[in-house]
Amino acid sequence: MLKIKGVYENGMIRLEKEVETKKALPVIVTFLEDGFQGDTKQLTINDFSFLKAREISSSYKDCLSDAVIEERKSE
Repeated sequence: MLKIKGVYENGMIRLEKEVETKKALPVIVTFLEDGFQGDTKQLTINDFSFLKAREISSSYKDCLSDAVIEERKSE
């Protein structure tokens, strides 16, 4: 793994140095400071309810973990 700093501005990312690769590589971009707009609601422990989750999932008869795995595979 390689870590390089850069700047995101006007829809473009500028890296501090050029990276030469033989093929396209996946990357992860992490914004280090709050300065962006959009849906940035932070979840807290108070946003979760075990009782509410049980109520919502009570009518689900299949294996929930299998459904989650399938959903993630399709992404």
